[in-house]
Amino acid sequence: MIIKDNTDMLPQVERSDFVNDFRWGCATSAYQIEGSTNVDGRGTTIWDKFCEQAGTIRDGSSGAIACDHYNRWPQDLDLARELGLNSYRFSIAWSRIFPDGRGMANNKGLDFYSRLVDGLLERGIEPWPTLYHWDLPQALQEQGGWKNRDTATAFADFAHTVSHHLGDRVQHWITHNEPWCTAFLGHYEGIHAPGEKNIGAALQVCHHVLLSHGMAISAIRSNVANAKVGIALSLHPLKSASNQQADIDATIRHDGLRNRWFLDPLYGHGYPQDILPLFGKNTPIVKTGDMAIIATATDFLGVNYYFPETIANASNEGSLSTKVVEAEHVERTDFGWEVSPEGMTDLLTRITKDYNPPEIYITENGSTYDDVVTKDGQIADQKRRSYLVRHLAELKVAMASGVPLKGYFAWSLLDNFEWAEGYTRRFGLIHVDYATQQRRLKLSGEWYRDFLCPLQFCGDNYEAERLLSLINGMDNSGLTLI
Repeated sequence: MIIKDNTDMLPQVERSDFVNDFRWGCATSAYQIEGSTNVDGRGTTIWDKFCEQAGTIRDGSSGAIACDHYNRWPQDLDLARELGLNSYRFSIAWSRIFPDGRGMANNKGLDFYSRLVDGLLERGIEPWPTLYHWDLPQALQEQGGWKNRDTATAFADFAHTVSHHLGDRVQHWITHNEPWCTAFLGHYEGIHAPGEKNIGAALQVCHHVLLSHGMAISAIRSNVANAKVGIALSLHPLKSASNQQADIDATIRHDGLRNRWFLDPLYGHGYPQDILPLFGKNTPIVKTGDMAIIATATDFLGVNYYFPETIANASNEGSLSTKVVEAEHVERTDFGWEVSPEGMTDLLTRITKDYNPPEIYITENGSTYDDVVTKDGQIADQKRRSYLVRHLAELKVAMASGVPLKGYFAWSLLDNFEWAEGYTRRFGLIHVDYATQQRRLKLSGEWYRDFLCPLQFCGDNYEAERLLSLINGMDNSGLTLI
């Protein structure tokens, strides 16, 4: 049975509103979906260790099994095809390629990602690998992790090996996912692996991650003709908590670390000079030539957009003297994140104006709600569908404003292990029963599929097959229809 409900209040958006070669995809990451953490030579990661510590993960879980994607990837790629995706963003587990972070490559790990890439291409889906999505090999962590400058060199070697192996079939590459999280959630707030709480460490980690990004670009381009390389940043539009000058100044300072600390050096401006002196002895060590490497030209910028932040002055909150406060009377997801599609346009137009990247992709955007599976297996996630529709409609506004937007990746294809939240948060367009590993298409996934697969894009034969499968009550991937 197909769920029907009132959609009159949602904005109208159709795939035909976008150019034919616009990239439409979903995103995932290795540790969040693969499982199989102790097979085929995979090494231990900082997240394996972090999950072993009491109290670090909300439900006491880990990514040891997750969605079992390592074994079920053909089924999952079939589901991606059924959704009508033409692109798929995934990450490559460093510890599957180099169990100790460096040394001799593990052929079984390389072969897995080679099969994955081939499987995507066979289904007409463009592979978009991310080289680092937070799962540093534990062996490198024991040598200082990202605080150790040598880790940047090890990452460049990893990028060289993977791009050499897959570069004949992969054109688009993302070096890092959200270096903010690697540096500040992992080394300042301590809520992500490796769980440190030191601002000096966080700033030095950030520098080495950005340095490794620039080094990896050169490694990839040495192996891949016409490679397109970028980075995915978690960025936020900011608004002041009041019109008082103290809050306005605090918002500027906060922007300096939250957004400009990454964008400025990547686009050749160095670290923001208005806030750099505020860190004093915690200022990162920067060697001659580092900033030029970090500013190596990229082909696109990936933007992970979820919500805006409201900023107030706070004289007792460390070097920046700022704090994030909750805006009142706003819509929120069940995670507590503010829902603001127009904030995405504000962010993208600001990036375009200030940095002029040649291309921009929304590399993550999604929402978590407390999904309820009914007795007949339905997941009527109207709020997630509304979130998706309104953000896709806002893409049109951004593009009309001059943003060079070339693609959109929904987070996420599957429900998965959501880091410190464990399995308590669901972002997927496809529901996963973690006990049985059954996949079920949610209402939001149905909408995305129908948006992506009108006749003029997916073709008469594909649409006929899908309609026949609807009549029969089962699609040809074995996904239970609801």
